[in-house]
Amino acid sequence: MTTAVLVVSMAVTFAASGPREMKQEKSQHCQMMHQDGMAMGFSQTKTSHHFQLTKSGGVIEVEVKDPSDISSREQVRRHLQGIAKEFADGNFSSPILTHGEIPPGVPDMQRLKTFVSYKYAETDRGGKVVIHAANAETLKAVHEFLRFQIHEHHTGDPELIGN
Repeated sequence: MTTAVLVVSMAVTFAASGPREMKQEKSQHCQMMHQDGMAMGFSQTKTSHHFQLTKSGGVIEVEVKDPSDISSREQVRRHLQGIAKEFADGNFSSPILTHGEIPPGVPDMQRLKTFVSYKYAETDRGGKVVIHAANAETLKAVHEFLRFQIHEHHTGDPELIGN
């Protein structure tokens, strides 16, 4: 097969399957956003999620887009306070409900729950959960979990480890 024929063949294959795959991914994201709203108790369109990987663990942060949206801000704060407690207890039912699957890292985070802590903190527009892993195995699991969240929520957050 010549290079030109191979390139044309690849372009035809992409053109035939690309839009369908993109449409399916968009539909899956919309479904996840709906499930997310049910699991979290606040509007996904009124808030933004961010996930950061750090040398000691990571951060889950949710904030309202409109600073005057006090109702959504309070819903976010209640949710994140609950998440910090649930995760510390090894309960990851909220992300499992949201994504329809057990996110990567969760089984190890449950098994190693005595080696990870979750601390809730308020922010001006919502809140965050700071995750601290006490050993390398737990840290790896936390990073797997956060990378999954970055992809699933389409946040565009860096997957590299920051401070």
